[in-house]
Amino acid sequence: MDPAPVATQAAERLLEAARTRVPCPPVRDLIGLTDIDLAYEVQNQLTAARLADGAVVVGRKTGATSKAVQDQLGVDQPDFGVLFEDMDVSAYDEVPAGRLIQPKAEAEVAFVLAEDLEDGPLAVADVRKAVAYAVAAIEIVDSRIAGWNIKITDTVADNASSGLYVLSDTKVSLDGFDPVDVTMALFDGDEQVSSGNGAACLGDPLNALSWLARTARDFGEPLRAGQVVLSGALGAMVTAKPGHTIRAEISDLGSVTVRFPEEPS
Repeated sequence: MDPAPVATQAAERLLEAARTRVPCPPVRDLIGLTDIDLAYEVQNQLTAARLADGAVVVGRKTGATSKAVQDQLGVDQPDFGVLFEDMDVSAYDEVPAGRLIQPKAEAEVAFVLAEDLEDGPLAVADVRKAVAYAVAAIEIVDSRIAGWNIKITDTVADNASSGLYVLSDTKVSLDGFDPVDVTMALFDGDEQVSSGNGAACLGDPLNALSWLARTARDFGEPLRAGQVVLSGALGAMVTAKPGHTIRAEISDLGSVTVRFPEEPS
């Protein structure tokens, strides 16, 4: 089958789900279970549609980097997605109503880049030097696919199940800590609902950044100075319930909080 029509059909299905906030069936019936390049072609079409509507790319995210999340989603490898400017809800008292369909939250180390990551081997030592600072982050993941019934090609196509994100105000230079050494506790209100550490993210959040830098370059869109990179979950994700407040505490980086509206998102 010619890949172009099925990629377009999959993209249209996901765009309609995003527009209406009515989740759709998985797209693997169109693009299959194993063709990762085809799934990224769907993601590229979604990105092009957003750019045509005036969206601005501000970074990337890595997804499915922890074993806990891979087990939750039924996938066995990391992926990446695009971050747009309007995904950053750090300045809001609560997540704007109507932005999400079936959100979940996970705690991460986020990096902000001081340099482009385009040349050389892009090993851990290379990407570490390119980081301006790190912050604590909560990624609010979401799926346009009903019931989170996804496999790897579904989540790749759906912009790596991206939703929104929140960054802390505390900026920490990598001269002051090693991301692999962080510990994480995630709370829903006063109840701890997830825990983890830096090693849970592909062995080290800098491993995730290195993988993303090389993969993004291979796909023709290298990471650039000033961009935000969400490096991936440090532990299991949790369902984000209406009216609840989620707080992540990450050693060396401090805490970050997000509140969800009373009305279902």
